[in-house]
Amino acid sequence: MQRIVVIGAGQGGLQAAMSLRQEGFAGAVTLIGAEPGLPYQRPPLSKAYLKDGDGARLDLRPAAFFDKNEITLVSGVRAERIDREGREVHAGGTVYPYDHLILATGTRNLRPPIPGLERALDLRTLEDAARLRGELARPRRIAIIGGGFIGLEFAAVARAAGHEVTVAEAAPRLMARVLSPELSARFLCLHEGMGTRVLLGRPVSAVTDEGITLADGSGIAADLVILAAGVVPNVELAAEAGLDVANGVAVDGELLTCDPSISALGDCASFPDPVTGARIRLESVQAATDHARHIARRLMKGAGAPYAAVPWFWSDQADWKLQIAGLAGPGDESLALGPDAVLRLRDGVLSAVETVNDAKTHMQARKLLASPNPPSRAELEACGFDLAALAKERAAA
Repeated sequence: MQRIVVIGAGQGGLQAAMSLRQEGFAGAVTLIGAEPGLPYQRPPLSKAYLKDGDGARLDLRPAAFFDKNEITLVSGVRAERIDREGREVHAGGTVYPYDHLILATGTRNLRPPIPGLERALDLRTLEDAARLRGELARPRRIAIIGGGFIGLEFAAVARAAGHEVTVAEAAPRLMARVLSPELSARFLCLHEGMGTRVLLGRPVSAVTDEGITLADGSGIAADLVILAAGVVPNVELAAEAGLDVANGVAVDGELLTCDPSISALGDCASFPDPVTGARIRLESVQAATDHARHIARRLMKGAGAPYAAVPWFWSDQADWKLQIAGLAGPGDESLALGPDAVLRLRDGVLSAVETVNDAKTHMQARKLLASPNPPSRAELEACGFDLAALAKERAAA
């Protein structure tokens, strides 16, 4: 294997290139990214960057890194076509041959069929964030479509800066797709306590010059409308090349597509959950970087154990850090250990742990969930639901 091409220069794509070098790959590595400039961190766009505007701090590696590690970075160029038979990527009028191809194409903002949505601003790229930061230079009335991580992170920053903020969420509670009802309610109190108006179960039916219109016909006046209604995986390139697609580019437990010369990672890839076997797709920086390391090891050392890292997520809203270890389903039971920690259980077995400002419990949860046999409810009850004590007891055994 002499040539590896990575499509997508986000954190997962860059990690794939770096991990290949770390694993000893000496051939050509080409990293193709649609956005101009160096690969950068995306999570701070909705938080720290809006406050300080320092884009240089977001760079994942300096330009010299790519020269030193002989990684060819092709930025500001969109891959247009994959020729699987010829093993070539066509991008910006240039053909890039490959022996193996890694897809790290990520996601883009979901755009619901809402009339007037072109008036709303996105928060997905550095360019989006720079534009938004400029809009926040004077007092604004802001309406946010969506009460997930990005919408609420932006709401917290905007409200702290003195702007009038309304969040319209179609679901009956905040962050409903990923969070327990108990912590959804806690974060509702946080945002309302900051003075943010939160409208639950209130889908937006239109965006107008005056603001937003809700499905019940009521209107919310706004000078600025932000779209934060979720994302969709970028699978078009893979689908046009004839690869299997199922809520993302479909890969197996080794993160390999139906073409043995093509892998996929991160937000764009759907893979079998090592716990349930169901196909899942994770929107997480950590999952993308873990996927990248796994693919690099496989390419250099051969197939090993299937990918089975414990997923984990975080969100910073005001001075609260939400951390989630594991992956709970919508029907999983919730067991609150207090106002800032919730255990999730599926069929009597621990599936996830949600915490606020409690890094210690989060790390203990990740260790327990990474074990071959995650704790049962009976085991948790026996130790008084003390995760630290349970971790020590298991280590001693």
